[in-house]
Amino acid sequence: MEGKTVVDQQSECSIYAKKGKKTESAGVNNDHGRNQEELKKTAQMRDLLEKHDPTSKDYDDQTIRRFLRARDLDIDKACAMFLKYLKWRKTFVPNGSISVSDVENEIAQNKMFMQGSDKIGRPITIVFGGRHLCNKKGGVEEFKRFVVFGLDKVCSRIPQGQDKFVAIGDLQGWGYSCCDIRGYLAALSILQDYYPERLGKLFILHVPYVFMTAWKMVYPFIDEKTKQKIVFVENKQLKSTLLKDIDEDQLPDIYGGNLKLVPIQDV
Repeated sequence: MEGKTVVDQQSECSIYAKKGKKTESAGVNNDHGRNQEELKKTAQMRDLLEKHDPTSKDYDDQTIRRFLRARDLDIDKACAMFLKYLKWRKTFVPNGSISVSDVENEIAQNKMFMQGSDKIGRPITIVFGGRHLCNKKGGVEEFKRFVVFGLDKVCSRIPQGQDKFVAIGDLQGWGYSCCDIRGYLAALSILQDYYPERLGKLFILHVPYVFMTAWKMVYPFIDEKTKQKIVFVENKQLKSTLLKDIDEDQLPDIYGGNLKLVPIQDV
């Protein structure tokens, strides 16, 4: 189970490995061609967006390109996605950011942290699923605000030249009292619809058998690109699996590294 993604790419990797240098050369050419296509379509997409919503001028090309990639460079679909995002952002985050006072009940559960970066500079966030309980005071709306609060915090730490972050979902202690399908689907929708191409990889740790019941309910709503980024980690191989992507001096101390976790509200 070590390092296995939801969609297994082992056979595909074997094919590429056999092609050697010729494949590497072709890959470089293909990447160059794709980059040129992206630049051209980004400019075209920006022209269309500014005609529909002048506030799109406030967003850089890198942001527009993420939406374009999320829709496989289909300009019309990417424009529709971006315009939906603009409308959502204006209504859901009218002040430009979510304040701590808006998510106090969620923060009190002490379930989301940040610390360190992976080997290519992507910041790491850690979410403890076993600490999540359905919020009876603020309901699912406060939970959605917390998701946005957390994602905005994480994305603000993404360095120049990078687009993505890495997440560790730790399910230690997860039980039926933590099961919140409505909340899970709301969080998934926010991530996929409004933060496209932000998730680089998701490691899921300490997975109890009972969690798979909830997983089977959520799985059909996960898009194919996101499925490729999810890795279930075997308990016995936890540290060795994480060390493939994260240097030990950047690994949280609870997983055998050197860094203390920082609560998301303190980032």
